[in-house]
Amino acid sequence: MELPIDHFRLLGVSPSANAEEVLRAFQLRLDRPPKQGFTYEVLAQRSELLRLSADLLSNPSQRKTYELALLEGSSGLDLSSNREVAGLLLLWEANASFQAFKLAKKALQPPQAPALGSGRESDLTLIAALSCRDASIDEQARRRYASGADLLQEGIQLLQRMGKLVEERKTLESDLETLLPYRILDLLSRDQEDEKSHQEGLRLLDDFVVKRGGLEGKRNSEKIAGLNQSDFELFLLQIRKFLTAKEQSKIYVNWYRRGSDDAGFLAAFALIASGFSYRKPELLQEARKYLRNININGFDPMPLIGCLDLLLGDVKQAESRFRSSSDEKLKDWLENYPGETLGALCDYCRNWLKKDVLVGFRDIQIQNVDLDDWFSHKEVQEYVEQLEAKGALGMAKAGFSFLSSLGPEQQIENNSSAKLELEGDLPMPGGAMDEILLGKSLKSKLTGKEVLLRSDVLKNILSAYYLAYEKIKNTDFKSFISKRPIYTSAIAFLGLFVIGTSIGILIQNKNSVNNKLNDILSSENIKPEDIITNNNNNNQSSKKTINKQELNADKLIPLKSQTPSDKEIKFLIESWLKGKSDILNGLDNEILKDVARLSLYKRVIEERNKDNTLGQKQIIDTSITSIDIVQRSNTRIAADVELNYQDKRISSSGDVLSETVIPSLKVKYVIGKNKNIWQVVDYISGN
Repeated sequence: MELPIDHFRLLGVSPSANAEEVLRAFQLRLDRPPKQGFTYEVLAQRSELLRLSADLLSNPSQRKTYELALLEGSSGLDLSSNREVAGLLLLWEANASFQAFKLAKKALQPPQAPALGSGRESDLTLIAALSCRDASIDEQARRRYASGADLLQEGIQLLQRMGKLVEERKTLESDLETLLPYRILDLLSRDQEDEKSHQEGLRLLDDFVVKRGGLEGKRNSEKIAGLNQSDFELFLLQIRKFLTAKEQSKIYVNWYRRGSDDAGFLAAFALIASGFSYRKPELLQEARKYLRNININGFDPMPLIGCLDLLLGDVKQAESRFRSSSDEKLKDWLENYPGETLGALCDYCRNWLKKDVLVGFRDIQIQNVDLDDWFSHKEVQEYVEQLEAKGALGMAKAGFSFLSSLGPEQQIENNSSAKLELEGDLPMPGGAMDEILLGKSLKSKLTGKEVLLRSDVLKNILSAYYLAYEKIKNTDFKSFISKRPIYTSAIAFLGLFVIGTSIGILIQNKNSVNNKLNDILSSENIKPEDIITNNNNNNQSSKKTINKQELNADKLIPLKSQTPSDKEIKFLIESWLKGKSDILNGLDNEILKDVARLSLYKRVIEERNKDNTLGQKQIIDTSITSIDIVQRSNTRIAADVELNYQDKRISSSGDVLSETVIPSLKVKYVIGKNKNIWQVVDYISGN
């Protein structure tokens, strides 16, 4: 074996030492042999090697020849096989621990492995253990913590294989555990190009936190890596800057699912930071659920959720969150803000993002928070447009640009004509069609009032009145009055008198309603068929009676026509709107499964479940004011629909939490064919 050491280092003297100093050092080494438990044989060989070095260096002629050889490049000492172990022992004593460990490990492996149970094997194993630990300490002193940990792992594995030195192995294991935080920091702080080391650091970090029992350290964390909770928090704060927002959100979510509440808080912030920085508003929506579920004593999530509402365009809801905060100082600040409330919300949100959210990430370096740039981004606008309406959003898409420049002295002009960015998936209001659809879904016992509303005579009256109204609406109103006064008076009389009178009579005697209605109509010389008219291109009128089968949902739903008519398409959309309205109002509706794609149906159910958890329900009324089929093929139909929309969100106590009225909401519905059945598959709101 060749040892990577010269006689000066072996003996522990300087190359300038004289003969007297050499002999003094030799005697001192003999008097102080290592006491770690080496065998007598290896200690005797050690003494012999020291003697040889002392004799050479104290002899002037031999020393001169040796020094010339060193100058010519000679290095290392050749040792016979019976002196190899002693040479490794001296190499370790000379502070060449790394070389001593590697050579000892190699000597313990086949084919040069010593006989099991021999003194040689025992001495080599002990040298390996001692040199391994010292080599790791040397690496740590150079801040190469990962390298030091690798050496400890090698030593532990070697001792496990040899089945010796249990106490020494426990010492190495303890050192390795204590080194863990530094090792993680070393791996994560390396250049981004070293992806392998970075991923290893993430893996070790995850294992570390899981062993601690989460960020809170629920599993006697002071025994894990030697860090108490305070030290661990400082450690985590230090390594965050080496992780991207995406990496942090991933590991925080994992820890949160394992029971760490603190991780849920950090996950929300990482998702918000990533979503805001990379213009991915869906991540803000995901962060909301973590903030809502955080149960930390003294933590008030309302202002933070309010900031998310603001960033997602719901100003009204954002203000409501702030005002429901438990922080009285915050509410006082909001009340005394020298400007519009929206300006206060924007100022708070900007400050929160800059100081609390967008810090501590490797990939995010934001000096100024620009809300104007956020709202002007295409992906943000498209996402806001697709959000389901849960109350007035409080700002129009065209109004996003003023947010960043909004100051305390600036005023915001209320634009009542601004169209709210709402999703077009809205239910329809009451009416004859409602009753038919309602009859298929409600299973409770009908009251007397509900029986009245279901009567055929009343449905005929309402249908006739509705069709007459449609006639007026689609005709020039002045022309209609001047040319057909009899219709005008009939409709007015019928609308105000017939309906009211017939309802009162129906309550007393349902069977006499038809006779009473005929008497009223005959007294005015008006036939029911004359009320329903259709203006042809040649300006001539034709009579049309109501076909009850056209209002029969059982026959129209599911829609299986090869080429659906415009009326069938309208009925399908109305059925979808009605079905969703029932579900969100806490009722049953079996038709919804037939008229909507499964994913849309599930979305409605999920929304209802969320409302139910909050003890709320939605009462939504819509009516289709116009419909235009803009695309038609054998498998796809697209229709531009204009809706009259109203909604109310009701609490369990009956209080109105929010209310929205939109006279004209434009929605594009996409209808597709699925197994010979036409269903609503998608919708896009907006002009």
